[in-house]
Parts: sequence; C-alpha cells; structure tokens
Amino acid sequence: MTIDVRAGRKEWAGLAVLASVALLLSIDLSVLYLGLPHLSAGLGATASQQLWILDIYSFMLAGFLVTMGTLGDRIGRRRLLMIGAVAFGASSVPAAYSVSAEMLIAARALLGIAGATLLPSSLALIRNMFRDGKQMGTAIGLWYGCFTLGMTVGPLVGGLLLEHFWWGSVFLMGVPFMVLVLVAGRTLLPEYRDPNAGRMDLASVAVSLATILPVVYGLKEVARSGWQPAAAAAIAAGAAFGVMFVRRQRRLADPLLDLRLFANRPFAATLGIMLLGGVVMAGTTLMTTQYLQTVQALSPLEAGLWLVPQNIAMIAALALAPAIARRVGAAYVMAAGLAVGAVGLFLHTQVPSVRGVGLLVTGLVLASAGIALPMGVGSGVMMTAAPPEKAGSAASLSETSGEFGVAVGVAAMGSLGTAVYRGELPERLPVEAARESITAAVTAARDLPDVLDLARAAFTTGLNTVAAVGAIIFLGLAAVTIAVLRRHDAAA
Repeated sequence: MTIDVRAGRKEWAGLAVLASVALLLSIDLSVLYLGLPHLSAGLGATASQQLWILDIYSFMLAGFLVTMGTLGDRIGRRRLLMIGAVAFGASSVPAAYSVSAEMLIAARALLGIAGATLLPSSLALIRNMFRDGKQMGTAIGLWYGCFTLGMTVGPLVGGLLLEHFWWGSVFLMGVPFMVLVLVAGRTLLPEYRDPNAGRMDLASVAVSLATILPVVYGLKEVARSGWQPAAAAAIAAGAAFGVMFVRRQRRLADPLLDLRLFANRPFAATLGIMLLGGVVMAGTTLMTTQYLQTVQALSPLEAGLWLVPQNIAMIAALALAPAIARRVGAAYVMAAGLAVGAVGLFLHTQVPSVRGVGLLVTGLVLASAGIALPMGVGSGVMMTAAPPEKAGSAASLSETSGEFGVAVGVAAMGSLGTAVYRGELPERLPVEAARESITAAVTAARDLPDVLDLARAAFTTGLNTVAAVGAIIFLGLAAVTIAVLRRHDAAA
C-alpha cells in the first residue's frame, strides 16, 4: 500500500502563517532605511547610536540563529516559534515608545534575539509539514519569495507610515503579525522535536556567541572604516573562539551543532554556494547603490525606484525555481542560475561612468534573477539532505550563512572597490579628501567638476572590477554545482 505524503489544505494554510513570519522579519530589517532620520531627530541619537540602532538587530539575529535552531530541535519547533512570536510582539512595544536612543538599542537587540527564534523554526517546520520533495521545494521557494518581498516593500511601508504617523509606528506593525501567528499557529502548525535530543550545552551557546558576534561586528567595521586595529582584533578573537567551538562540539555526546552535517556533501556544497553567492551579491548591491547616488547623482528615492526591477526579477525567479527543478533537476537549475548571474555581472564590467544606468539595471536584473534560482532550490536541497530531526540546525546554518555572506560581501567586495578607486586616482588632487571615498569626493569637490569626473570614473572602475571578480566566482560555483549536486539529483 502506497502512503500519500502530499500536503493538504491545512499544510498550505500553515505555510501562509510561516511566510508571514518571513515577510515581517525582512520588513523589520529594511524598514529603518527611511525611518532612521525621523527617530534620530526624535530621540536625539548621535551618529554612533544611529549605527547601533541599525546594526544591533542583525548582530543579535546572526549570533543566536545557531543556538535557537538547535533549541527548536530539542524543545519543539512550534513551541519555540510561539515563544518567539510573544517575545517579538512584546519587544515591539518598548521599541515603538522608546524615550532614548539607549532604550531603542536595547529593544532592537531583543527583537533580533526574538527574530532568531522565528526564522529557523519557520523554515524547519516546512521540512516537517511538506514531506513530498516537490511540494517542499515549492513551499521553500514561496517562503523565500516572501522574505525577498519584505526587503523590497520595507522602505516603502516605512515611508507610508512615517507620512501619516510618528516614527514608532514602524515597530508596532509587528504586533498584529505576531498575534496572527499565535492564534493560527496552534491550529495549523504541527509540533515536532527530536525525541533523542540531549541537554542544551550552555557553554557551547556562550562560545558560539563569542564566535559569531565579534566576527560580524568586525566585518561591519571593516566595511565602514577599513581595516582598523579594533576590527581586525574582533575578527581574530571570533576566529579563535570558533576553533574552540568546533573542538568542543567534536567532544560532546550531544553537541549544540552537529558537525556531521558538514560531512554530507550535498549539504556542505549547497551551504558554501549560498554563502559565496551572498558575498558576491551583497558586494555588488553595495557598489550599485553607491553608483546610482554618487556617480549618477540620483536621489535616494530615484535610486530606490531603479532597484525595484531587480527585486521583481528575484521574486519571480524564486517562485519559478522549484517548478523548473522538478523538470531538469536542482543541480542544473542552480548552475544555470549562477551562469545567468555571471552574464549580468559581466554587463556590470562594461558600465561607464556617464549614462550607464540602463546597462547597470539590466545587469542587476540578470544577476538577481540568476542568484534567486539557486536560492529557490538550494534550501530545499539542504533540508532534504539533512535528517528530519536536524532540520532546525540545518535551517539555522542556512540563515547564518546568509547573514555572514552579506557581512563578508560588504566588507571584502567593498574593500576591493575602495582599493581600486584609490588606485585609479592621480597622485595629487586639488582636494585630498576626495581620495577617502566617492562619497567624500562628492561632498568635498562639489564645485570642482574635473575632480568629480575623476572620482566618478575611478569609482566606476572599482564597480567594474568587483563585478568581474563576482562573475568569475559565479562561474566557478556553477561548475562545482554540476560536479557535486548532480548525483544528489539522481538519488533524490
């Protein structure tokens, strides 16, 4: 007798609940892009406090993902999701009504920790609810599509709320979302926990935080101020704790993170592909947004509108990827997407410093649609490759790699672009401040068109170089994808 494992209406309704979680969390990541000036004025936040208001959420999110993913495997994924929903909704209220910058920073930290309980739990529950591989691929693609949609509409939602309400309203919108999760989740979401899970090793939790938080902080500081001693020391300290973490996990009978997941070739290869793909796209996005505003002198709103096509292309590709993979296999979809992304980045190598917006946006659409194809099926490959009882850990690693990919991409690719920019400038400039960055050049040489032209041409060369490196990485990843994951397709 054949057992039907296909999901029904209840599971798809449950997916809507989980997708709403992804939508809200991504909106919360991007909603402050427009709201920061308003809340900074209202709270009298200094420049340093403004940076912490933005960054503390992603710091805590990245730091606690591994811990919370494993905790969900132990105490129950739905249970942890419900706890996270309560914590997120409760933390949104003090964030909205903060009376000082310090209070808002603390509230944003709590929101980041709560977000870390929600992301891996929601992705791991998809693994439990959709046991049919085809349906699970579609469900994960839709989940990622909602996450991408949130990043797109976040600034627009923030702008709409700020036009009619005070700055705290951007945080209060999280409350009704979490109420929906609490009400609908109890009925529509199943509970799942690893029946053989051991006790949580608190020492491993502390060492994992000591690994992730300094590295993410150091990378963000490198992207912001270059390789300063404090940033290098933070990264080195995090790497040292990382070695300690790995050694401890190997000795424990019930590790916080089961390192045997990395022995699974499809899982490890897909994780690496997603990580490096995130590095390339984060660096490319950083350079393109700066190009639009500094080289092409567009306003933030105009630049944001030019970025809408890439987000539409990404959402469409995320939705289509699972359906295409069912016909030709995940490995070929991922490889083809990376090849398309490489073509888009090659177009970026040809972008000029004058009238280059059309070519830039075309390349960005191709690159975004291309990377969305491996994103749309890669998580499905990872979740099916991992044992069901380790789905929380697998989901947390997937999300953590995304956070690291963004941080490394902004730091590494941004540093490369800056180095090329400075190398392209002549040894002597009428305004030496222009050598610091393209932003400094636009400010300091506002009335010196010759210097501005030199700076814009130098930055464009940096953009071209970053895109060339990214195209090479994408082509290499496409080759690795075919070599490693083709066998996984046959087994699946």
